[in-house]
Amino acid sequence: MRIFTPGPTPLPENVKISQAREIIHHRTSEFSKVFAEVQDGLKYIFQSQNEVLILAASGTGAMEATVVNLLSPHDKVLVIEGGKFGERWTEINRTFGIEVVVLKVEWGKVARAEEIGDILKQNPEIKAVFAQLVETSTGVVYDIKSIAEVVKETSAVLIVDAISGLGAESLPQDQWAVDVVIGGSQKALMVPPGLAFVSLSEKARELMESSTLPCYYWDFKKAIKSLSTGQTPYTPAVSLICALKESLRIIREEGQEKIIRRHNLLAQATRAAANNLGLRVFGFPSSNVVTAMVIPEEIGANRLKKLMWEKYGVLTAGGQAHLSGKIIRIAHLGWMDNLDILGAISALEMSLGQLGYSVELGSGIKAAEEILSKE
Repeated sequence: MRIFTPGPTPLPENVKISQAREIIHHRTSEFSKVFAEVQDGLKYIFQSQNEVLILAASGTGAMEATVVNLLSPHDKVLVIEGGKFGERWTEINRTFGIEVVVLKVEWGKVARAEEIGDILKQNPEIKAVFAQLVETSTGVVYDIKSIAEVVKETSAVLIVDAISGLGAESLPQDQWAVDVVIGGSQKALMVPPGLAFVSLSEKARELMESSTLPCYYWDFKKAIKSLSTGQTPYTPAVSLICALKESLRIIREEGQEKIIRRHNLLAQATRAAANNLGLRVFGFPSSNVVTAMVIPEEIGANRLKKLMWEKYGVLTAGGQAHLSGKIIRIAHLGWMDNLDILGAISALEMSLGQLGYSVELGSGIKAAEEILSKE
């Protein structure tokens, strides 16, 4: 099996092995040392001096935790809804009685900073702006730098779901003045699912002081207090944190700039292959994380996805909501190299041909190789 989904992603061998070692107890100096090394590595990934909270949760858990720690019932927020995960921000906020102003964006497109600025001027009481770094359901990347420039001039905080994009797209939190960045373990950080991360600016911590929503397990104040002792307030996912230590070491060895460039190159190659095969790339601007391709109706995205998996062992992602059955999404995320992507494209070509699509075998591979050979 070869995974080309935008999470979970393939794991480096040493990350796998690290989880097979004898488990350590979380209330020991041994664990505190590991935890300190992980904190240092996460600051490198987030490009921030902020301490990073580590939660035993999926990324959605961190999204909910952020809402309940920063906001109060009847607060007003702005959510950018350009896909399934933008919609999730709206759902979480409304669950807790928060008034949501929705900026609807056509799926496959992105919000403009000017639009956000206009809404904030019309609604100065807005406490927070919620956005994605990468809207994984459509494959697009948002211009967080421009959005942050607008939001920082107001009293609102900018909260970014960077769960799929962190480490694959540029997001220097401190330099861009992003108030909250949320990450997940199973994407570019190359660890199994189960860890989520939250980095808070001083502006976000000030807002946290006025929050009245109830929380116990998700209490950021408890988590921040525990950081000073090299611990978490409750039992952490010890094996995953040890795996994270190893993945962060690998990331620092390669270097973040090189990693982002590698992801970008693989993304370019995948899209060049799609274009050469006559498949339209869905969404613009496209991200380094995943490429969404529109599949002709007579072929069927679900049939194609099924054949690639059952015959060639290549697992891709399908479309969500109204895009279900219309697109497939091939991720180029995490522990992948040129040969991985060429293998996925080969499976795509052969599967398309077997389903009756007119394809010249090797045409997608050729286009991808022309991109990859430039590096």
